Amino acid sequence: MEGLVVAGTASGVGKTVATLAMIEALKREGHSVQPAKAGPDFIDPSHHEAVGGVPSRTLDLWLQGEDGLRQNYWRGDGDVCLVEGVMGMYDGDGSSTAMVAEALNLPVVLVVDAKAGMESVAATALGFREYAATADRDVDVAGVVAQRCHGGRHEQGIRDALPDGIEFLGRIPPQSDLEIPDRHLGLEMGSESPVDADALAAAAESLDVSALLDVAREPPEPDANRPRPATDARVAVAQDEAFCFTYAATLERLSERAEVVTFSPVAGDDLPDADGVYLPGGYPELHAEALEDSSALGTLADRAADGLPVYGECGGMMALAESLTTAEGDTFEMAGVLPAAVEMVDRYQALDHVELVGTQASPVASPGDRLRGHEFHYSRADVGSDATFAFDVERGSGIDGDRDGLLEYRTLGTYCHCHPASGAFDQFLGLV
Repeated sequence: MEGLVVAGTASGVGKTVATLAMIEALKREGHSVQPAKAGPDFIDPSHHEAVGGVPSRTLDLWLQGEDGLRQNYWRGDGDVCLVEGVMGMYDGDGSSTAMVAEALNLPVVLVVDAKAGMESVAATALGFREYAATADRDVDVAGVVAQRCHGGRHEQGIRDALPDGIEFLGRIPPQSDLEIPDRHLGLEMGSESPVDADALAAAAESLDVSALLDVAREPPEPDANRPRPATDARVAVAQDEAFCFTYAATLERLSERAEVVTFSPVAGDDLPDADGVYLPGGYPELHAEALEDSSALGTLADRAADGLPVYGECGGMMALAESLTTAEGDTFEMAGVLPAAVEMVDRYQALDHVELVGTQASPVASPGDRLRGHEFHYSRADVGSDATFAFDVERGSGIDGDRDGLLEYRTLGTYCHCHPASGAFDQFLGLV
């Protein structure tokens, strides 16, 4: 599977829209596309899936390591893989877009905002290519997509100015219908605010599919993956508007070892019969009233007290808490399993890669185990002084700055979204 990395000169330059237009353009030419995202984001991948029709892969060096990165890439399926970058091309501590491109040995398509530039677009692209050598990065800036670029003289001026070795791969015309609404955790999800189909089709027509395919190439294959034994266990996974932040690799890891059944607390589903429960992150604060009335959370509280293994990440942890106070000041009762009162605030409380070290046995780790993940949230949790934590935080903020992983019965709640490549979920339900 050949691939391309779609990088940007900075955050907000339009990488996501450019990536979606490339997916659409390739599909229209009969190619099957595997989307992917550099970095730990859940939201951009939801837009990839909405357009591409298949789950997007998460490619992050900090979370997965170089071989894990390649493993996750090659678990995808398609003629070509488009990897959307994170922030600006060289930005990011531990897993920048440039680092991901280098680890996979994939060429970079640079998205440059051309709204107020022409020859300067070429100068920008040249600067990004030449900086790779200065920064000791083996990165190939192979082409440019001009964002917010008109046709005619505007497009031709950019084409003519690009130096040898940097191809003009197309443009994204300036259209308001291509804008994606955002909120406190970033863009709205792909299922909520899909990009206008007609506007996306028009953008796709302005891309050069043949040129994109000409610069794509295949990355090195990974080492053989260690097989993990299957079991007869059944895992219930919450999936709806409140619990929508799930890595494709997490569901794959669980499905390899157990039967996975999904349920929607927001829609009124009760908790399925299962040997363990996984509550991923999402937006419980936007659905707090429905969660307060959810029979699933009531059943979950009873089953947790009986020793059912339960793991909640960020939004999942919030739903397992005693209460959740929204940004508007309304307080709703949650499952009441974990001794915490959660409150939404108007500024993010954490945004970073995370490394946790186990101090107590929990559903996903043993003492001494190291797990890696990501945190990004606008809530804070008030916990009692006698609360039990499963992890010390070596990188990140956790729940109280030093610790993460509230532990009660066999229920664990973290602010960290753990990635399975770090070992999380390998012993979920005691399946070692």
